[in-house]
Amino acid sequence: MLTLKITEGDVKGFESAVALAMQEPIKHFEKDLASIRTGRANTKLIEDVKVESYGQVMNLRDLATLGAPDARLLTIQPWDKALLGAIEKGILASDVGITPQNDGQMIRLALPPMSSDRREELVKVLNKKTEECRVGVRGVRKEAQNLVKELEKDGDISEDFAKRLADSLQKVTDNSIKVVDELSAKKATDIRAV
Repeated sequence: MLTLKITEGDVKGFESAVALAMQEPIKHFEKDLASIRTGRANTKLIEDVKVESYGQVMNLRDLATLGAPDARLLTIQPWDKALLGAIEKGILASDVGITPQNDGQMIRLALPPMSSDRREELVKVLNKKTEECRVGVRGVRKEAQNLVKELEKDGDISEDFAKRLADSLQKVTDNSIKVVDELSAKKATDIRAV
């Protein structure tokens, strides 16, 4: 739910509050982007894998040092060697889709080369997540529009100021959508790079 304090004449305050609200779906989108695999190894691919340890479920990044020594290899060095089996189980249960290699000291994940079909599947996933983010940004815009209309109807702001706010809102929305599209285009380029 969007909460804005709109004061007659304060367009800049309105713009910054709406832009801040639109950052939420964008931040979520950026996190989603990190989990989409490109052709290169990235520890973000596994850092949120859930592992059963010490009687609770924890993220892998909280239990081990994660590394990407080369473009096709991820390494997991647990701080407690007793967790190797639990980490291996967590990776197998996750949607990473890579079989871990446990040597008793660390776990290695060798990333297979991606086929062109797999790359296009990932681009489709990316496009779906991009549209979800755009919908989130538009949802913030809709809430702000409704708030402006309500304030205008109640007589709290003038018709002229409501029009200025509507124009300002569209400008902020366009800028946010542009950021989403740029992030998406960069990730699509990374996915398609061989």
